[in-house]
Amino acid sequence: MEIAVLGGGNGSFAAAGDFALAGHTVRMWRRDAAAVASHRAAGGTITVKDFRGSHTATPALVTTDISEAVRDAELIVCPTPAFAQPDIAERLAPHLVDGQVVFLPPGTFGSFVFAKAAWQSGNRARLAFAETGTLPWLARKHGPYEVQISARGKHLPTGVFPLSRADAALAVLSRAFPEAIRPCGDALSGALMNAGPIIHPPLIVMNAAPLEHFERWDIHNEGTQPAVRRVTDALDRERMAVREALGYGAPHFPLADHYAATGPEWMYGRGSHERLTKSGDWRESIVLREHRYMIEDVRMGLALLASTARLAGVEVPLVEAFLSIGGAICGEDFSRTGRTLASLGLGDLDRAGLQKLLREGFA
Repeated sequence: MEIAVLGGGNGSFAAAGDFALAGHTVRMWRRDAAAVASHRAAGGTITVKDFRGSHTATPALVTTDISEAVRDAELIVCPTPAFAQPDIAERLAPHLVDGQVVFLPPGTFGSFVFAKAAWQSGNRARLAFAETGTLPWLARKHGPYEVQISARGKHLPTGVFPLSRADAALAVLSRAFPEAIRPCGDALSGALMNAGPIIHPPLIVMNAAPLEHFERWDIHNEGTQPAVRRVTDALDRERMAVREALGYGAPHFPLADHYAATGPEWMYGRGSHERLTKSGDWRESIVLREHRYMIEDVRMGLALLASTARLAGVEVPLVEAFLSIGGAICGEDFSRTGRTLASLGLGDLDRAGLQKLLREGFA
């Protein structure tokens, strides 16, 4: 199938490389003109490394022209951080056409951001916007055009905006991710599957001292101790309580399954945490005020969860605590600067109004 991949980070290179190796026609778009020129000069290929060895993938196109990248694409995949979404959504909006599916893995309710940008641009094409609970690849770039994939998603709970177009959207996604897509309802349900705002805030906040002290620190290895895990599980229970209060049923893909040796498989399947830590790719220097775990998952992800919890009438003390502590670390009020239902223009809707919008879209 024809797939456009937007962005130039770990997830985007993993997506473009993996899709090309699977036989899809891939067009890759980046904003950085110098990086695109260098990539083209180097041959435009991507080296994908995984447990099977090293493979050379060749996207059909690497470009700074977003209209050229998405032309004729059935699926547009944007695995960029949530804070990059508004700019990309605005650039993409006028170029979308009937039947296209835009996929954000994960999205932090970015599916609504993209849908709103398209609508406000005057684009009235019949479109679907979807998001899932995690990046489908545990991946890190080892060079400008080389990416290591430690694990691939086996279960991708996916929500669609508007829900009325879910069947067509999920059919397209299932061709790109065979046997992995798990329908979970509307786009807000998909957003509330996002593992980032659950796993990363405890890791980056509770490891703040060693992160500032040591040159490199692996928060997924020595930073993941029993005390941190207990807090993560409690934080996840708050997420699941919000889902239940809004009428979203199980499975909720509790993060505890990510670490468990038995029981239900989590999104990456069995043993993914061990593969992640053994890779060494997450032993890194993290600048607390700049890293996406803080700027995306605490500021944006937890702010969204807190505002959704208020709509649902659910108390989320740990969500509020990490939002406050993260903001204090960064000298910022994350509850005001993060992504909330109000900041998305949804603050005046009650539950029934929001559910109607999620189901039917802007029309």
